[in-house]
Amino acid sequence: MPAYYRATFDEFLAQSDAEILGALAAAQGVEGHATAYTSQTTAWQEQLAALRSTCDWLRVNKPESGTWALLLEYPIPRRQKRIDTVVLSKQRIYCLEFKTGGQKLARSASNQVEDYALDLRDFHAVSLGREIVPAVVCRQFASDSNSSAGSSVAESDLVKAPVVCDYASLGQFLLKQESPPETIAEAINPQAWDHSAYKPVPTILEAAEVLFAEHDVRDIAEASADKQNLSLTSDFLLSVVERAQRVGEKVVCILTGVPGAGKTLAGLNLAHNPAIRAAGLPNAVFLSGNGPLVRVVSAALTASTLAPPDAKRKVGTFIQNVHTYIRDGLRVDAAPHENIAVFDEAQRAWDAAHVARRYSQLRQRGFDVLGAAFDSMSEPEMMLRVMDKHPRWAVLVALVGGGQEINDGEAGLEEWGRTLSTQFPHWRIAASPAVLPGGAGLSGHRLFHDVIPESSSVEAAAALHLAVSIRSYRAEALSAWVDAVLSGDSAAAALLAQQLAHYPLRLTRDLSAARKWLCQQCRGERRSGLLASAGALRLRAEGVELSPGFRGNKGQYENWFLNPDGDCRASNQLEVAASQFECQGLEIDWGGLCWGEDFLWQPDNCWCYSRLNGASRGRVPRENKQRYVRNAYRVLLTRAREGMVIFVPKGNDTDPTRPSHLFDATANFLVACGVRLLD
Repeated sequence: MPAYYRATFDEFLAQSDAEILGALAAAQGVEGHATAYTSQTTAWQEQLAALRSTCDWLRVNKPESGTWALLLEYPIPRRQKRIDTVVLSKQRIYCLEFKTGGQKLARSASNQVEDYALDLRDFHAVSLGREIVPAVVCRQFASDSNSSAGSSVAESDLVKAPVVCDYASLGQFLLKQESPPETIAEAINPQAWDHSAYKPVPTILEAAEVLFAEHDVRDIAEASADKQNLSLTSDFLLSVVERAQRVGEKVVCILTGVPGAGKTLAGLNLAHNPAIRAAGLPNAVFLSGNGPLVRVVSAALTASTLAPPDAKRKVGTFIQNVHTYIRDGLRVDAAPHENIAVFDEAQRAWDAAHVARRYSQLRQRGFDVLGAAFDSMSEPEMMLRVMDKHPRWAVLVALVGGGQEINDGEAGLEEWGRTLSTQFPHWRIAASPAVLPGGAGLSGHRLFHDVIPESSSVEAAAALHLAVSIRSYRAEALSAWVDAVLSGDSAAAALLAQQLAHYPLRLTRDLSAARKWLCQQCRGERRSGLLASAGALRLRAEGVELSPGFRGNKGQYENWFLNPDGDCRASNQLEVAASQFECQGLEIDWGGLCWGEDFLWQPDNCWCYSRLNGASRGRVPRENKQRYVRNAYRVLLTRAREGMVIFVPKGNDTDPTRPSHLFDATANFLVACGVRLLD
């Protein structure tokens, strides 16, 4: 979508304010924001006056600037926001954020315009390889003109540090940036730039906000310039729903994918697709057993600028707790309101033993839970029983991540296959080929062990597997690299690391150095944060806090993921680490993984699994417990979108819980896997 207004400096100066304001208002009206006269109109008038003065001054002092392009209200689709002004010289791109009406300058303004510039660098095709200069332009600015906003940026970085200037000095600032000029083979074409492909990769929170505002996944799910989007998967799921409703059948779809491939996004898009709503009421529900995910997404939606006025009321239906949904659904004879249910992280559904144990604990504490008759059922069986109450048709979409089981009592993919074949053979199954017999498997898991049971009707659907991570948009090979590391194959990992040139992977033995690196990398409104396994309790000796109590008893997860720079509870403070339980399904831009004593490389070339028993370090003997530890690191290693530093402590030989020789071996192994030492 192009800017509201585009012209050369010469054309801009030849037009009246009334003509330009009319064009801006008309473009705003097309998007459904038309009003008679708003504060936005006042801001535009002040902005136009400042730009006229700047363009006049530049034409006198640099005559060729008359052919430079001026774009007003250029869209940033991922944020559903617009850049106030873009100036295109022959060689450079200037992102200008105007602060009109005597607004107090806030650091957030510099972060915002810098973030816009970073988005252009990463997702805007015609901006590739171009120098981009962000600036905040104020009516008055007390500090020296053209003052840096505080970012420390390498001279070679194409996105320069944000600058703050006032209206009067804007022309001088632009002229200074152009001298001396750099030669690029071809000058920027303003029309091509304005209509360039712009394919952002949304965070899960940004995606949820856009879907909550009833936009389509196609508006937000396109990856960087040449990457496949989620339309094929979304269209397939919608076709399953349409057929089930038309012919009257019950279907379960098993949607798989590597970490960060967009499974949750595809599920959210189905659950909130206007095509399957009736009378304004949702006919689908998105369910998750991940408490932090539910809380963080709900808080983000409530605070979103895209949220409707009654957001607090509606947000409760956007994403719901699956354990509560199942209990409520089994208490009554009637079918649930929704014919369509999306079960996020379905591999983490409880097995029967965990259901019995959990319900027994709740009964002892006086909670009203289901009767003992349900204690022999797994959550996959309970969920299917709830949906099977529909007399004619129902669709259940199970979103399954490979190697994502991280806790006791998680049934895994196999329990879904067992339950469907033995208890619900009348349900048709559409599944990713990867989890069917003969397929590659999903981190060693399949829906059925050997052959498809004769009682089951199964369709293999390629659209139900998402093979490429869109979370780490700079590194499609990241998931494969993580698999190689966790399987102990340093040679394969080193080869894959060569494909991660645009995804910085660094290692340090100094936590202060890791924090400094994260601060240097994290620009604009990007988020950084420390990550650590919940079993790495001895990281406390290194100054890494894992205790949830340090996040505060209220809003602990929301604060860590959502609060801005400067808030001591926010992830950017780099004080408290999020564990696999708190960050699974969520993401940050720059991650600092603090390696713990629970998962260390041994000199005899294998991983050593351990846990803290009182004051001593003991082995984890059972294979399923080892798998939880390994999967915890899979989750942690795939949380960062743009890059990651791994902090491996030096250990302490006087402390038996922190064996220095194993930490040394782990650091050496990771370097052999292609991780570069931090300079």
